[in-house]
Amino acid sequence: MTIHKEGRSLLFWMLFILAGLNILLHQVLPEKELLLNLVMLGSILGYLAVLQFFRNPAIPMPDDPELIYAAADGKVVTIEKTREDEFLREERIQVSVFMSPLNVHVNRSPISGLVKYFKYHPGKYLVAWHPKSSTENERTSLVLEHPSGLLLMVRQIAGAMARRIKWYVDVGDPLVQGHEFGFIKFGSRVDLFVPLDAEILVKVNQKTKAGITPIARLKSP
Repeated sequence: MTIHKEGRSLLFWMLFILAGLNILLHQVLPEKELLLNLVMLGSILGYLAVLQFFRNPAIPMPDDPELIYAAADGKVVTIEKTREDEFLREERIQVSVFMSPLNVHVNRSPISGLVKYFKYHPGKYLVAWHPKSSTENERTSLVLEHPSGLLLMVRQIAGAMARRIKWYVDVGDPLVQGHEFGFIKFGSRVDLFVPLDAEILVKVNQKTKAGITPIARLKSP
């Protein structure tokens, strides 16, 4: 288990500030033992809560060109037919995974392929499970070209708490299935737009693990 690079600076300064606060209180209020203990306990619990959010566990890298893996840890909240009009311009099955603040927030590539399209969209901060969050919230749209030629869209969506989407890819970059391509701070959502003829392997309310849980099986050529 490692700490993700997106959290290292925050955790350093948080530790520095909390330690300074506790030292200061011990100096100015040495007789308030109960208050000092409560502040110390709250500092420890708060720091551990943020620390667990930025955890980055190692996973066994998948390698199955027929499978589309989850891009995020969380819970499946939507499986529905929809039309994707930003790039694909056709009907797809949208599979959405909601990431709570307790989930690992590393986003991993669901397939191996080349980045065919990428765009960042500024926007609103509706709750991530809101139906309009997919098109109105701050988000990124990433399209991967599978070795077979199939195109798959992955969309990172900021939620009411998550106002910091990070990505580490650009058009033309190769991505390997299961490898990290981005990170979203605090609660958020990731949508996959899979082909209509793909076999969906998850159900609504099912828990997912990025790079571990198969979302769909592609139709054999």
